[in-house]
Amino acid sequence: MSALQPQDPDWEAKLRESFARQRIMTTLGTELTRVEPGLVEIACDFQEGLAQQHGFFHAGVTSTLMDSAGGYAAFSLFPAGSAVLTVEFKINLLAPAAGSRLVARGRVFRPGRTLTVCDIEGYVLGEAGEKICAKMQQTCMRVDAGAGLAAG
Repeated sequence: MSALQPQDPDWEAKLRESFARQRIMTTLGTELTRVEPGLVEIACDFQEGLAQQHGFFHAGVTSTLMDSAGGYAAFSLFPAGSAVLTVEFKINLLAPAAGSRLVARGRVFRPGRTLTVCDIEGYVLGEAGEKICAKMQQTCMRVDAGAGLAAG
């Protein structure tokens, strides 16, 4: 990760401010647990309202956390005045997301001027420790502010 350098000296403050504006993250009760250039981790504790009918984290919750972790990993490298949009992702649900906490770790795989590809892994924490439950590949697009989007 040390080879990835942010283009904005205020990248971390910009990222945290954007995250705070993303209401779905508030609704899900998430928190940023790790923020580095090109790497972002987001986690949330299990709540009944986030479960599917068998009592696991719902796949929609899993994919939402993973999408945001990858998006913010990409965003951390963008220049000032940029916004980020996901243009594509593919998720593999590898195991039931049964645990007390869901963690999404997003890493930039290949940065680009317009398109950035990210790898994201989803984990659940339970009695047996950390267990992978999902894998995602995502493409994010850098959009200049003023293109109908606010920076962030």
